[in-house]
Amino acid sequence: MDLLEHYHEHPPVNDHYILRKTEIPPAGNINLHGARGSGKTALVLDYLKQQDEATLYIDLEDPNLILNTLDTLPLQAYMEEYHIKELILDHYEEGMLEMFPSVERLIIISRIPLKDERFTTVQLFPLDYEEFFAFENASSDTVAFNHFLKAGTLPAMAKHTKNTTLFMKQFFQQQFSPNEQSLILILARYNTQPMTTHQIYSFTKEHFRISKDFVYSTIKHFQEEGLLYFIDNAIKRSGKKMIMYDFAFVKYLTAQQSFGNQFDSMIALTLIKHGIQFKTLGVHGYVTEEHELIIPAPFESEESLWVKSQNKFSIYKKHGIRKITIVTVANSYTFDIEKLHFEALPFNEWSIAHTEKDA
Repeated sequence: MDLLEHYHEHPPVNDHYILRKTEIPPAGNINLHGARGSGKTALVLDYLKQQDEATLYIDLEDPNLILNTLDTLPLQAYMEEYHIKELILDHYEEGMLEMFPSVERLIIISRIPLKDERFTTVQLFPLDYEEFFAFENASSDTVAFNHFLKAGTLPAMAKHTKNTTLFMKQFFQQQFSPNEQSLILILARYNTQPMTTHQIYSFTKEHFRISKDFVYSTIKHFQEEGLLYFIDNAIKRSGKKMIMYDFAFVKYLTAQQSFGNQFDSMIALTLIKHGIQFKTLGVHGYVTEEHELIIPAPFESEESLWVKSQNKFSIYKKHGIRKITIVTVANSYTFDIEKLHFEALPFNEWSIAHTEKDA
């Protein structure tokens, strides 16, 4: 059987799919992009089951394509013969095809967004807390939150309550090249720290034989993919705060990641996924464009936070802070200092409240 005919007649299916907030638009050429492990293929396969025979899905990572090169001309001929109106190319990387075939609708799935104005780009992030909760069958919010801490935001991990370490190991080994693995280990060690690419390279070469060009180009690639973020500092221009895209994956890669750093990552990643523009206010928290300061303080009591806030009040006034939200594990309280309002919320409530604002 011809390989294209095989793809056409035997499209893959999801065994079990949990709905995501992100959807594939119903019309136009679409580029669905996002970091590895974020669930792009699962989203597309859920979309695929709703389509008819006029849709052709091709996974460009299929090992059959190693010995059978996919060329535009025979692909175009097949689509014309079988009246294909919609072509889906999964795991696409720039340059895999000399040109895209002519078809009514193209859906391209990639890690890095295409630089092509013909496509509407749709970014898929790993799970936010509300999406994770949909994967969860926990008996209480506490159990769900503890599982969130352990499993993180990658959909494949969220489905498993056991053997999370084994799945993390498989993901690390299968999704990253040996050189990428070396670099990822260094990034995990310094996650949530102010870093420059030069510093990352200096730390990497202390442990691995790896070129400067590889480190610099891969850091840029990871940023484009959404695997790594550098957050500007509102106080200083140098030393942007570095955040990796999944806090549980970082925890698996290094025992040096404290709970405080993990919690800090959770807050930053929530803001990123909800499209909120923000910077760090030095070590004092995250400040949004609306001048709201968000302070990660997992176990901070009201009394302790009040004392610290009195000492930092001049800093808050200097930078025009209008509201302060303290994100905790379980504590809730409010107080005011002069005209500045402070409100503490547990992470699960705060995260979902931000989701409601986005809607």
